[in-house]
Amino acid sequence: MPTLARQLRITDYFTLAFGTMVGVGWLVLMDDWLGRGGPLGAALGFALGGLLLLPVGYVYGQWVQRLPDAASEAAYTAQVFPPIVSFFTGWIMLLAYFIVCPWEAVAIGKVAAYIFPSLNSFALYNIAGQPVFLPRLLLGIAMTAFLTILNYRGIRLSATFQNWTASTVILVFLLLLAISAWRGSPANFQPLFRASPLISVVLTLQIVPYFLTGFESAPKCAEEANPEFERTGYMRAIALALLVGAGFYALTIIAVSYSAPWQGLLEHALGARWPVSLILVMAFFGLFQCFNGNFVASSRLLFAYGRRQTIPGVFGRVHEKFQTPSVAIFGIAIATVIGLLLGDALLVPVTEVGSMASAFGWTAACLSFWIVEPNLRMRLIAGLGILVSFFLFVMKLFPIFPGHFSMAEWIALGIWLLLGLILHSVKR
Repeated sequence: MPTLARQLRITDYFTLAFGTMVGVGWLVLMDDWLGRGGPLGAALGFALGGLLLLPVGYVYGQWVQRLPDAASEAAYTAQVFPPIVSFFTGWIMLLAYFIVCPWEAVAIGKVAAYIFPSLNSFALYNIAGQPVFLPRLLLGIAMTAFLTILNYRGIRLSATFQNWTASTVILVFLLLLAISAWRGSPANFQPLFRASPLISVVLTLQIVPYFLTGFESAPKCAEEANPEFERTGYMRAIALALLVGAGFYALTIIAVSYSAPWQGLLEHALGARWPVSLILVMAFFGLFQCFNGNFVASSRLLFAYGRRQTIPGVFGRVHEKFQTPSVAIFGIAIATVIGLLLGDALLVPVTEVGSMASAFGWTAACLSFWIVEPNLRMRLIAGLGILVSFFLFVMKLFPIFPGHFSMAEWIALGIWLLLGLILHSVKR
């Protein structure tokens, strides 16, 4: 029986985790971030979120060393909870990864339209008042097809692509910071907060889980580690990716806001020559790495579900020649195209649902570790992870917090849970 290829090293795990976190959301939704917190409030929200999630990253680093299973959260919770709880924990976490794929497929057309406005033509239909344009739709389908072929033909190809795109994003990011410091002005920062400092930071913290989802993607590919790979490398890759990813978002908010007045930021920035090329280059490469990273993670998690026979077993097949989860890869590709059909109306609601899904998965992983771990120090760290992730989770559900779930987001979550129930019911 064929197994997954074992070719990944620590650099691959870092770029997978970093790339899964950092896409094009910082450009597409920068106005939304600044509308929530202002430049300083948004930057503090991401920086604080990254630090708060370090205990969660520690728990994942411990879990993957003990249980290198692509099912990840489903495998961890299965150690202490009934099978149905384990199933839906992993299923909700799969939502956090998969949902990024159609998000990025939509975003590529939105970003490309900044350069080629003619892409905003030939409207096919409208969803929630947002037109879906044929050229942008075709561009998203083409990108999905490219990544499908890349992942189908082997994890080494996908990892090399990820390393290349992540390196480009980091280099361009450093260049953007330098130019912003040279050409920007402190006056562009005013006002520092959108509302009160506390509210500004809290509103930003609510979406941090969605944009930092990815540091825990390494465990989904744990079965593809090179035979010489030391398991302690998972911890280093996860921690570094989490800190670099949170720092990237915080510093990008500061750099871009410093370069132009943050009210109507995109109009100011895209009207100037010096930042536009750097911003769009970084956005495109970020989009590619994020799309690919989430495609890899979600296909591995779907594959693990098929192999465990908790959904139809066909998803657990491995290609004999390429040693990839071929059926799961095509499943994610088809679902991505279906989501792509929703167009721009998908962007902001997906952010909210993805944040909740990520925080739920983190809570379950930390709670499971807390239950099975006898060491007091490790249990204390896991307890901190439970508190942080559970707080991020409840912020999206209860009306007492600003920015809680809307009816559309509850419906989206309900549809996903229903789909999981159907697949689980017909697994045989």
